[in-house]
Amino acid sequence: MRFVIARFPFDLTKIGVLESMKGVKPEPVVGESVIVGRRTYPVKQVGQVLTRQDRRDFSVGEVVRAMTRLGFTCRGLPQVAEPAHVLSPVQQASAMLGASAAV
Repeated sequence: MRFVIARFPFDLTKIGVLESMKGVKPEPVVGESVIVGRRTYPVKQVGQVLTRQDRRDFSVGEVVRAMTRLGFTCRGLPQVAEPAHVLSPVQQASAMLGASAAV
């Protein structure tokens, strides 16, 4: 399939991506990732290997779109639970005394 990544067209196939990533050691994943074969790679690393361009030249979305259309599994950032509402010390004392927490 033909994909445009960083304003350049690339003809990528699933087998071609597997061959390109063969022997490439995965970097630690801290954001979005792509599962290629049995390994999980950061999206930017896969894009760099496939396009031979600097990682700043393309977005994560371009690579994720291409890998998804080729049938690879892409994973986003892990969902982080929102922190619970933190009461100020005055609000905590008021709540313990049974008063309204209107401060």
